[in-house]
Amino acid sequence: MFNRRDFIKGLGLTSIGWIGFGDSVFAQLQKELPIQNLPTIFNPIRVRGRVLNNGQGIRGAAVSDGRMVAQTNSSGEFELISGTDREFVFVSLPSGYEIQKQANGSASFFQRIDPNKSEQNLSFDLKKSVNSDENHHFLVLADTQIQNEYEANQLLTVAAPDVQKTIASLDGPNIFGIGCGDLVFDKLELFKEYNQSIQMYNIPFFQVVGNHDMDFGGRSDATTTGTFKGHFGPTYYSWNRGEVHYVVLDDVFYLGTGTKYIGHIPEEQLAWLEQDLKLVEKGKTVVVSLHIPSYTGAVTRYPERDTLGGTVSNREHLYRMLEGYNAHLMSGHTHFNDNMISGHVFEHCHGTVCGAWWSGPICYDGTPNGYAVYESKGSELQWKYKGTGLDINEQFRVYQTGYHKDFPDQMSLNCWNYDPAWELSWFENGIRKGAPEKRLAVDPWSTELHLGPDLPARRQWVEPQLNDHMFFFKPESKENLVVEAKDRFGNVYSKRV
Repeated sequence: MFNRRDFIKGLGLTSIGWIGFGDSVFAQLQKELPIQNLPTIFNPIRVRGRVLNNGQGIRGAAVSDGRMVAQTNSSGEFELISGTDREFVFVSLPSGYEIQKQANGSASFFQRIDPNKSEQNLSFDLKKSVNSDENHHFLVLADTQIQNEYEANQLLTVAAPDVQKTIASLDGPNIFGIGCGDLVFDKLELFKEYNQSIQMYNIPFFQVVGNHDMDFGGRSDATTTGTFKGHFGPTYYSWNRGEVHYVVLDDVFYLGTGTKYIGHIPEEQLAWLEQDLKLVEKGKTVVVSLHIPSYTGAVTRYPERDTLGGTVSNREHLYRMLEGYNAHLMSGHTHFNDNMISGHVFEHCHGTVCGAWWSGPICYDGTPNGYAVYESKGSELQWKYKGTGLDINEQFRVYQTGYHKDFPDQMSLNCWNYDPAWELSWFENGIRKGAPEKRLAVDPWSTELHLGPDLPARRQWVEPQLNDHMFFFKPESKENLVVEAKDRFGNVYSKRV
């Protein structure tokens, strides 16, 4: 007769181990219990391997199958009890090692599990970085979102060359990119063209799955990422650069009907992240990339709207897990730019590479089509938004009196990457006259390009959106009129009007 207590005792599991191995143990229980016709959830697979550098083991490297996280011993050895329901084993790349690339240009940090082998060996051979990665750069490209040949051509001939120039201007040995979801627009065959753009950059890219990157039509969320995984590997994972720990999560939860989804991080990922963060010292900088923002200002700008598809429903649990860290969230999805600070969490909801879905030069909040450039010096992050075709120091746009129809007697400006630490001023004949007033408003250029049922021609459903980075002022004189913005890092941007 099967004895559950003796079985668990034989495994040598503590109560915590039982919780962690619960699914694997359950699979074994299915084999042992004399109950017929039970569905096979999965069968356990024992994965052993090593994490190596030039044949020498790397101690303390984290290796995971997305459910369990193991650390290598002094010989670089690890062991996982995985299962046939797991697709990958991946290494959380330690600092000081190169980010290797797949042939398609995306990062290579994983190996596939063979579901037909109950015992297998999967090892990772890492290469030491020639240069220290304590200081490094990364780019965040949200929503390239190509749907047809025209848009793929725009990506490859307009946006990608701009990214190439930015990478060249950084002139550093430690640069990587993050594709922050909606890499394509439902046409998954266009991953081919998306990969062509990634190959142009010649830096490794980590990819985030978006709601338009999914295989819809299945019965549950578990069926939606097969094509994405075929190109890019796991949908959640981590790595390290210098003093920063990086995480990617999949927060697009498919509801099993049509193309409906919500922003939600499943328990499986939260349980994995809990283990992952146990290996990260408190006080460190942790950067989490996900497609749907955990929260945005649109919740208060448009209180009547349903937020389930535009924010993460269980975000507070993520925030609690990030307590004690210098936490930054990188997101996209919205096609506007928002910086949200919630206690210890700074969320960067990025303007998009495709802008208002490749309909013109700006997102529907007036943010230029573009992407963000981040610099890490030790554990400190600095950043700028880079508009496609614009100088990286182009950080705001000024509109003449009368152009904004809601405030016709004032000049206006859109400072799209604004957060409360920025300082804005205007000067007349070298004398500071004051600070423009921030108001909830639309961008007037977006009104011109997007308002009405016939505009924009390519995406007639796009309409101007309220934003929290419009400012207004009324100068006494326009002689030698200068507008100045100073960001939270002390960088000063000025424009003579």
